[in-house]
Amino acid sequence: MSGERVPQHLLIRLALGPDGQVAPDIHGKAPGRGAWIGVPFDELVQAQAKGKLAGQLKRTLKAEKIDCPDDLAERIRSNLEKATLDRLGLEARASNLVAGAEKVDAAARSGAVALLLHAADASADGASKRDQSWRVGEGEEGSGKAGIKLPVDRDVLSAALGRGNAVHVAITNEHAAERVKHHLDRWLYFIGCSIAPGAASADARANAASRNANS
Repeated sequence: MSGERVPQHLLIRLALGPDGQVAPDIHGKAPGRGAWIGVPFDELVQAQAKGKLAGQLKRTLKAEKIDCPDDLAERIRSNLEKATLDRLGLEARASNLVAGAEKVDAAARSGAVALLLHAADASADGASKRDQSWRVGEGEEGSGKAGIKLPVDRDVLSAALGRGNAVHVAITNEHAAERVKHHLDRWLYFIGCSIAPGAASADARANAASRNANS
């Protein structure tokens, strides 16, 4: 784990329990001491296997005992996925998004889409058509601007939204899009998605950034 840094919004907090147990604190609200990390899944697994994570946390938190669960990386991944899908569900209930090809196209062409998402199993043709509608509505034809393909399929996305067969989703409120991306950006970066913010710079170095701070 290096001393380089990634953007603050991509960092994930690890909370330290009174018994020395380390747990993901995805929302950054758990009481007590904690440390912020900015490494993707694979690098976290490697750092933990080599004992680097526990050593760094001991020094940063000035703790004698650190107990990191073997599946820490998987817990973080799962929690980030849940946080993102839960957020999408909340925005759906607040009527801040539309789903379905025709509704997404209509919103996109009218310039009302702040964020466009596709299920992992969306067809290339379907995603391309929705992307084109978005570019037309934004006046950015030929720019290559495209929606984000989520790491979950239509069944998982549909369940999160409480709607049937949700393959394409358009967020129609700027603030709602920001709330979704707060979780989505960290999720994509952590699982090593190439379109995630900071992913390109992460690929260029042997170890992703790490920043630790007492809270």
